[in-house]
Amino acid sequence: MPCLQKPDEESLRGKNRHIPAVIFSICQQLEIFANCTGEGCGGQRYWRHGCALPPLARHRADQGGGWRIPCPPSLLPIHHRSLSSPFHAHLAVPPPRPTWKADPHPTSADPRAEQPKVLSAVEDRMDELGASIAQSRRTVALIKSAAATERERVSQMFAEATSTLQNFQTEVLGFIEEGEATLLGRSQGDLRRQEEQRSRLSRARHNLSQVPEADSVSFLQELLALRLALEEGCGPGPGPPRELSFTKSSQVVRALRDILVSACASQWEQLRGLGSDEDELQKLGSEAEVESQDPDSTNLLESEAPRDYFLKFAYIVDLDSDTADKFLQLFGTKGVKRVLCPINYPESPTRFTHCEQVLGEGALDRGTYYWEVEIIEGWVSVGVMAEGFSPQEPYDRGRLGRNAHSCCLQWNGRGFSVWFCGLEAPLPHAFSPTVGVCLEYADHALAFYAVRDGKLSLLRRLKASRPRRSGALASPTDPFQSRLDSHFSGLFNHRLKPAFFLESVDAHLQIGPLKKSCISVLKRR
Repeated sequence: MPCLQKPDEESLRGKNRHIPAVIFSICQQLEIFANCTGEGCGGQRYWRHGCALPPLARHRADQGGGWRIPCPPSLLPIHHRSLSSPFHAHLAVPPPRPTWKADPHPTSADPRAEQPKVLSAVEDRMDELGASIAQSRRTVALIKSAAATERERVSQMFAEATSTLQNFQTEVLGFIEEGEATLLGRSQGDLRRQEEQRSRLSRARHNLSQVPEADSVSFLQELLALRLALEEGCGPGPGPPRELSFTKSSQVVRALRDILVSACASQWEQLRGLGSDEDELQKLGSEAEVESQDPDSTNLLESEAPRDYFLKFAYIVDLDSDTADKFLQLFGTKGVKRVLCPINYPESPTRFTHCEQVLGEGALDRGTYYWEVEIIEGWVSVGVMAEGFSPQEPYDRGRLGRNAHSCCLQWNGRGFSVWFCGLEAPLPHAFSPTVGVCLEYADHALAFYAVRDGKLSLLRRLKASRPRRSGALASPTDPFQSRLDSHFSGLFNHRLKPAFFLESVDAHLQIGPLKKSCISVLKRR
């Protein structure tokens, strides 16, 4: 580009004194902007040329080397402009690179490099979702299966209850009909006799009135007939019965209805309480889960369970010869039989003196314990007794289950029954030669099982009922359960021992054999 010519003096006077502005306007389209630098005078930008400029536009550099013209703000980049001075733009940011226009679309890294990482994350997530879906499907299937089973059980129980009520209704209606027929037949017979007597009296009186006065013989005959008819009904007839026996049926049915309504209301309230309280349900669920994982809990096994499960809680029972009554003969530490001739045992303060009983060695005070007893012959009672119970108690108070310090299952030759605190509760189960005893000390419960073919069937589980929210006990009408509610928990304030009572003369029992591989060493005393 040719250099600018230096103007003369005349061109600098008058109206030509603004020539620098003209030069700047001409230079806007030129490449002189490429020579814009940031040197000198506190960062001001100048036009640097080799030609001389008019005096008004001259600005000597610090060390010479040409003239510099202040760059107008309109020619500066936006980030170099300043509103404070139109000709002295201060730098707000560092000066740009020679190529001052940046690429609006910078080049990024190749996205294909991240493909393996993304695919791996997707595979992991799909695996997690697959496992979660499988678990959810199992949960849904379990819920449906449990609901179907429960629905079937409830329907069956309602059918049984309905059948029982229908049979009871038939019996009550039959009782009413029978009573009605009996009383009605009696009353109708009396009614017919009275009507016949009245008819005879009426005819005899009419006949007597028709006899002529002159006919004395006929008059005497009719009068005699009237007297006979009158004597036949001598005395008042039977009055109405004092009480109609069948009228008690409504009272019985009313009592049954009230009991049924109360039981349904209370059970429904309890069911709704467990179903609506989510926190309580979750708590119960977590407790059940913990109990299922806890080897010292058998709360869930209240009906039937495999024998192998209870063998985890197996406890070795050894008979204590220092507690055996003198009419009991021990066979090692596992068998005992009642005999007629007394045995000369050494004196012991723990020996029973009035009851044919013997205790097991050791005391139980924690966890869950299970042992089995084989009933060989006679009347036998098996259970537990408090460690501090006096063996010198008389026969009526010292036997198993006849006091608040012991409880037992008894076989009396006809059936099973449970005893506690002097009360007996018969059981409807058939005889089983092998009986399992499960003591849940932490849960304050004692359960008796019938052992058959590797399975245990619950005979009775003794446990105090939990108070309801209203404070009432679950079954106040059952005297035996009421006694359990009031006294059974106190039994667990003591350490307990396995106890055996041989009531009949020929009674004989054996502690059942258990697999030693299944016996916990921690529970072996």
